[in-house]
Amino acid sequence: MAVAETTAQTRQAGDLRNYILVTGAYWADTITDGAIRMLVLFYFFNLGYTPFQVAMLFIFYEIFGVITNLVGGYLGARLGLKSTLFMGLGTQLVALSMLAFAPQTWLVVPYVMVAQAFSGIAKDLTKMSSKSAVKLVVPEDAPGTLYKWVAILTGSKNALKGLGFFVGGLLLTLLGFSTALLILAGLVLTALITTAVLMKGDLGKADKKAQFRQMFSKNRAVNMLSAARVFLFGSRDVWFVVGLPVFLYDVVGWNFWQVGGFLATWVIGYGIVQASAPGLVRRRGAGPISEPNGRTATWLAFALAAFPAGIALALMNGVDPTLVVVGGLIAFGVIFALNSAVHSYLILSYTDSSKVAMNVGFYYMANASGRLIGTVLSGWLYQIYGLVGCLWAAVAFVLATGLISLLLPRDISPGLHPVSLEKVAERRR
Repeated sequence: MAVAETTAQTRQAGDLRNYILVTGAYWADTITDGAIRMLVLFYFFNLGYTPFQVAMLFIFYEIFGVITNLVGGYLGARLGLKSTLFMGLGTQLVALSMLAFAPQTWLVVPYVMVAQAFSGIAKDLTKMSSKSAVKLVVPEDAPGTLYKWVAILTGSKNALKGLGFFVGGLLLTLLGFSTALLILAGLVLTALITTAVLMKGDLGKADKKAQFRQMFSKNRAVNMLSAARVFLFGSRDVWFVVGLPVFLYDVVGWNFWQVGGFLATWVIGYGIVQASAPGLVRRRGAGPISEPNGRTATWLAFALAAFPAGIALALMNGVDPTLVVVGGLIAFGVIFALNSAVHSYLILSYTDSSKVAMNVGFYYMANASGRLIGTVLSGWLYQIYGLVGCLWAAVAFVLATGLISLLLPRDISPGLHPVSLEKVAERRR
């Protein structure tokens, strides 16, 4: 018994060590991902590209995000999360090199779209690896701990992506496009080497019997949450990706680093709220029943709809755009962050440990689908209807999120409780 306990503790310590490493690598990639977005957006807008053309630069990024989350979940289950992490970091180096070393004449829409496709693949492989890893190191009977760890991971990721926005705008202003990309490539390469040297063993177990068709979840709760996720992230990106930064630069009159700095501050604050979600969003009661459920996700979604509607109405009535957008975006960010944190907890609550990579991959495929829809609409709506048109589209998306969330389980039934890998092995015996 003592030997078995010692072995279990050693394995858990190893998993925790590897989880810290994979999270650090994910953070490095997250900073890089945010910086690339600002670099590409402002560099090409400054060359005279229209908002819709700028949005098109990110289309492959989002399309391949959808594909990567679907295939990546399968690869994570079959090859192990360590393999998908290294694949993600290596792919990000390819994307950065394509942009950094390309002659000026190559930097046209089709070429940049391909580079952005690699960047999207990289980001989602590393995200899937990190988000799935947390399930492997949290005890199955500790939903409060799971909620806390997921919130911290998700919040820190978004805070660092916000830092990436600022870094991208600052590097573009001070050093130029190519030099900025080389610095970012150095950051990713450092993360890849550090992780490869220090990581011992594997992160989780590879399942050579995993089949691709298992990626399409048969869990109704996972399916409903994924559908809600499509519209939730579409509601953010339909005005945040292209419309908002272009509005701040072209209408309000801010420069690159001011826009990047403001968006960075917003996303960092958004990440802090996500990390604090366990203390801010908790149902009445003690123990597991106090964790958020489908009802929590529903009322948060409907509450969120009021903010883009309020910003749109204020702009339509001639209120100072700087005051409206800055204040409204802060309020929107707080409620959106709580929505996202609750979703990130629920997806791991709804899935079994034996299927975590696949279900998380499916869920983030839905997340990427929402971003794709939002990105396309952001450039198109802004070009035709301005920021107000983008905001009303956001309202419609959030309301759809709330309606779908009405179908989420109000409580986690016994059949939805996480199942450990050890219990799965026992059942197979």
